[in-house]
Amino acid sequence: MAWNEPGGNSNNQDPWGGRRGGGDKKGPPDLDEAFRKLQDSLNGMFGSGKKRGGNGGIGKGGGFGLLGVGLAVLAAIWLYSAVYVVDEQEQAVVLRFGKYYETVGPGLNIYFPPIDRKYMENVTRERAYTKQGQMLTEDENIVEVPLTVQYKITNLQDFVLNVDQPEVSLQHATDSALRHVVGSTAMDKVLTEGREQMAVEIKERLQRFLDTYRTGITVTQVNVQSAAAPREVQEAFDDVIRAREDEQRARNQAESYANGVVPEARGQAQRIIEDANGYRDEVVSRAKGEADRFTKLVAEYRKAPEVTRQRLYLDTMQEVYSNTSKVLVSGKDGQSNLLYLPLDKMVEGSRASSTPVSSAPVSANDAANRAAAELQQQQQQLRSRESR
Repeated sequence: MAWNEPGGNSNNQDPWGGRRGGGDKKGPPDLDEAFRKLQDSLNGMFGSGKKRGGNGGIGKGGGFGLLGVGLAVLAAIWLYSAVYVVDEQEQAVVLRFGKYYETVGPGLNIYFPPIDRKYMENVTRERAYTKQGQMLTEDENIVEVPLTVQYKITNLQDFVLNVDQPEVSLQHATDSALRHVVGSTAMDKVLTEGREQMAVEIKERLQRFLDTYRTGITVTQVNVQSAAAPREVQEAFDDVIRAREDEQRARNQAESYANGVVPEARGQAQRIIEDANGYRDEVVSRAKGEADRFTKLVAEYRKAPEVTRQRLYLDTMQEVYSNTSKVLVSGKDGQSNLLYLPLDKMVEGSRASSTPVSSAPVSANDAANRAAAELQQQQQQLRSRESR
């Protein structure tokens, strides 16, 4: 039977262990009483001397206690946000009332918001920015040039205060420098071997822009990647590139041929020059020798004219006869002349001068007939001369 049914429980106890009509035992816990106890303990903690009123409400002392708790919580939150740590790779710029106050290095630091504002950035990490677009070259051709800019922050004060959005300014300056350099370069250099020089020029011009704006950014590297033509004209550009490659190959072949022919021609020319110099020296030396010999011969001729004349005659005849195969013998009276013709010498000469078309040997009779015919012809010439 339930505890609250009529006549069910003579003790009239509720489930909480107390009597319904009131007794010395306690009833269920009172939430208002627990809240009052908590408030009294907080008032005692914060030193409030006033107690709650006799009607059980909260007095002035309890209001001041809650305000103290709120202030303590706000102070803890402020202290948590005001204390900050700067890493080894970072720096922080502190502004007080909107004006530059100081630059803070690595370590534990504190600032005073809201009168202070801090900007903390990594000043050692190298950052990268990629740009790609269609550019107009010097010879009025459109090319797509991709490049990558690597930079880092070297002056955090300038980076924070001088430019509103320094990285956006970097992008705009990169676009301007790239268009200026590509617009001053021919298409073939942009597509082939001129990319390294372009990267150097873009870096120098971009750094000048950033220094003029005082962005606090330093460009460390600019890499110009492989440029290409737009898709609409890619085939035509490929044909142009192939034609340039053919031209370069033909030029290399021509240079290779020239490197082989020109030294040979120079060697032949030098050999001809050396031969000419040798011939000149030979002629000059022979002429000088002949002049010296004639000078000495004149001196000997003056000493013995007859002997010298006879000696000159004999030397001349010896030189003449030594180069001929015919011998002319005169008689004692000096009137008749006999031409001696050596047949063996003539046969040897005819064999040496014969062409390889006819390989038949020359007989002795043929050689004799030829020699006789030549002898008769020479005798007739001699007779005609004597008759004159």
